[in-house]
Amino acid sequence: MVAISSTGRPPGRAVSRETSPDRQSAHLYARLVGSTFGHTFRLSTWGESHGTGIGVVIDGCPPRLPLTADDLQADLDRRRPGQSHLTSQRGEADRAEILSGVFEGRTTGAPIAVLVRNDDARPGAYDHLRDLYRPSHADVTYEAKYGHRDWRGGGRSSARETIGRVAAGAIARKILGNSIKNREAVIQKGTERIGRTKWQ
Repeated sequence: MVAISSTGRPPGRAVSRETSPDRQSAHLYARLVGSTFGHTFRLSTWGESHGTGIGVVIDGCPPRLPLTADDLQADLDRRRPGQSHLTSQRGEADRAEILSGVFEGRTTGAPIAVLVRNDDARPGAYDHLRDLYRPSHADVTYEAKYGHRDWRGGGRSSARETIGRVAAGAIARKILGNSIKNREAVIQKGTERIGRTKWQ
């Protein structure tokens, strides 16, 4: 857990999880550790890697936008695990379920909740990591920041958390249409950089 001073600035050191911030500091603390991003188009991601599921709530989507789960699926399929020896080998279908905010194939203007169930969650496989911190993972930093760590595959710090962002991005692209183009790439590895002028 990060201690917060009366000025609202974290002093840069972790304190015990028993420390209770006052009302003002509790409000500031909630803002520091929140999972909501954006202003006009807001998304709140939720869920853990080996919990029941992962998802997102999107607020600020205009009404009457044609939208089905299939509109999200192509992007979710691109990020689905098990498609490369470099990624997690979990056998997840990653099928999107739209729980709210869509009626008769169109958005209602209300918050859109999307759920992707964890079909291949195996929390027991991480029992031996209850008191161990894995190198090259966020285990230590998560413990330092929150004072309470979900050791089941990294919990919220798992790459599986990106499911909610991908689903929200698919909806944002439907709103924007063809007015923007996305390009994604690893632009630097160590001291080696990619020449952006060479992008096709």
